[in-house]
Amino acid sequence: MSLSENSVHRRPGGRSARIRANVHRAVTELIGEDAEPLTVPLVAERAGVAPTTVYRRWGDLDSLRTEVALEVLTADAAVPDTGDLRRDLSIWCEFLVTDIARPERTAFLRAVVGSTKDDTGKSHCLDKREVQVETILRQAADRGERPPTHEAVMDVVVAPLYFRVLFGIPGADSGYARSLVDRLLPSK
Repeated sequence: MSLSENSVHRRPGGRSARIRANVHRAVTELIGEDAEPLTVPLVAERAGVAPTTVYRRWGDLDSLRTEVALEVLTADAAVPDTGDLRRDLSIWCEFLVTDIARPERTAFLRAVVGSTKDDTGKSHCLDKREVQVETILRQAADRGERPPTHEAVMDVVVAPLYFRVLFGIPGADSGYARSLVDRLLPSK
């Protein structure tokens, strides 16, 4: 069998994908369990692989933790389209605060904030959230509503949610999320 024939018959994913999934799962579980200190040998044992496998693929614990955190924190979420901007933002913000306030998500946020910056100094932690905000605002504009700016949503709604969760300030819940939307979109 030639090299090209072999690659055509190769299964998608395979062993490499299973190892990656097992290591990512192990990191997620250990961070969720607040395992201290998180070490490569501990991750490897939980994942059922040798520590050398982890070192060979990720180099060090920080690189692995950052990769897993970005995957977990940037998972796609459905963007609501109820036909009303206020309802869309309220539903999305309630999802957001519930998602980021989960203990394992909070641990990931604290681990990754500041460690994934681009050349401009901007963190990639919120990339998918910004896309979701743009989608919600575009849907509202397409319906003829006058949405606020992207920057206003990030400053008035998203930033306070992340700030409270990251710094452990009580009150980051669905009611608080709705109050931020009300602040952004006051009733007429």
